[in-house]
Amino acid sequence: MLPIEFFRRAAARTPDAVAVETVEGTVSYRELATRVDALAAALQTLDLTAGSRVGLLAANGEPQLTALLAILAAGKCWVPLNPRNGEAELRAMVDTTRPGIVIADAVNRGKVAGAGGLHLLLGDGDPDGGPSTGRLLERFRGASPQRLHPPLDATQAIKFTSGSTGKPKGVQQSHRCWNSFTANILDAFGFDADERFLVAAPLTHGSSCFVLPVLARGGRLVLLDRPKPPDVLRAFVERGITATYLTPTMIYMLLAEPGVGERAYPALRHLIYSGAPMRAAQIRAAQAVFGPCIETCYGQAEAPQMISAMRGAEFLDESRLGSVGRPCLLTGVAILGPDGTERPAGEVGEIAVRGDLIMTGYLDNPEATAAAIKDGWLRTGDLGVLDADGYLSIKGRSREVIITGGFNVYPADVEAVLGRHPAVQECTVFGVEDDKWGEAVHAAVELHAGAETGEAALIAFVKERLDGVKAPKRIHIMRELPRSAVGKVLRRQARAMVTGGTDAR
Repeated sequence: MLPIEFFRRAAARTPDAVAVETVEGTVSYRELATRVDALAAALQTLDLTAGSRVGLLAANGEPQLTALLAILAAGKCWVPLNPRNGEAELRAMVDTTRPGIVIADAVNRGKVAGAGGLHLLLGDGDPDGGPSTGRLLERFRGASPQRLHPPLDATQAIKFTSGSTGKPKGVQQSHRCWNSFTANILDAFGFDADERFLVAAPLTHGSSCFVLPVLARGGRLVLLDRPKPPDVLRAFVERGITATYLTPTMIYMLLAEPGVGERAYPALRHLIYSGAPMRAAQIRAAQAVFGPCIETCYGQAEAPQMISAMRGAEFLDESRLGSVGRPCLLTGVAILGPDGTERPAGEVGEIAVRGDLIMTGYLDNPEATAAAIKDGWLRTGDLGVLDADGYLSIKGRSREVIITGGFNVYPADVEAVLGRHPAVQECTVFGVEDDKWGEAVHAAVELHAGAETGEAALIAFVKERLDGVKAPKRIHIMRELPRSAVGKVLRRQARAMVTGGTDAR
């Protein structure tokens, strides 16, 4: 079956249940299905090519969600465009994917003005007289799109890598891939009909993976327009939020809000994070405020979201705090050595993934695809280790291993210790060319607001807890670490800031 069927079946089963909640009100499954079908029929009429691409550039909201589902229902390929990206990057994504239709909201449409394809305004009537989704919904209301049956390996979405370690690439995710991560999420987190899932992180990224699993169970998606930390906390309490997906940075912002620990969040049972590791102290701090609901999952655009997962109860075990959980239901995971052979439990190697979850390849880039997928295994580029119980821990990117004085140093090991210093908000560790050591361990840190400490004190802190060879030779205290459009700390850019760009790998 196609991924959109997860929604269609729920809409048929519980048409009167609330599917979407916004500050303006609620939308039932029946009404959402009517809007999705109308816009899907319109998209098929505007572009007759089956499987053609549709770019979607908008902030979170019901119109964006409806458009996303309509793209799926129309049998087209979704190209998510994050408004937080710069105009040059957005234009490059559009030029690379060549969508037949580009849908953008009023705030962001200027960022892709002049790009190819038919442009639609997301929302009500275009004051310039151009086409809009609002007008199309009125015109096609009551219509149904043609039901298409593309092969499951056909492309459902093209998402771009973050570019934190190089030039972004277009990742082709198939219908089969989407079915796989939806099933993995449902199995891993056990969503049910009373789920109230707060969509706080951008739908262009990890949040989109949770849309179909929540809707499949007849749950409710709660959408807030550009939510700030106080809005998220208020929604937890006042809207009875049971689940959400956030980046670690967003969780840190919640924990920094005045009075966050003075409230109770009794409904919250899934506070899921991914995109970057959280250190043990940060996980414990979040558990102290929100309860035993902190959960995680591990994935990447090439194997979206659900390579492995960790439930809240598992995180209560102190030995699991550095793990990203066990492999998911439909995902095969192995740790491979340089020669491609599997390494035993306890040995570090490259994390490799196989199964329906992995991408079909990089768009128009067969060389990169061949390098990433070998013998059916997706080589993630991440270094990791599986323990005797099957729990996966990530040590960092393979290209980020620091070889200093003949010893291998994994940035994640150093970051886990440095991040325990009470003054450190976030940190990133990397190697810098050095005449004596070959590479010297360096770190860049961002301190908590109002905190004070010095480089020497931070280095001493690490040396007290790690082998001296792993301790940073230099620690650079920054007012703010560089981050991606979704808040992920960018190691490569931090290194470039330290070295003046002369040693960026």
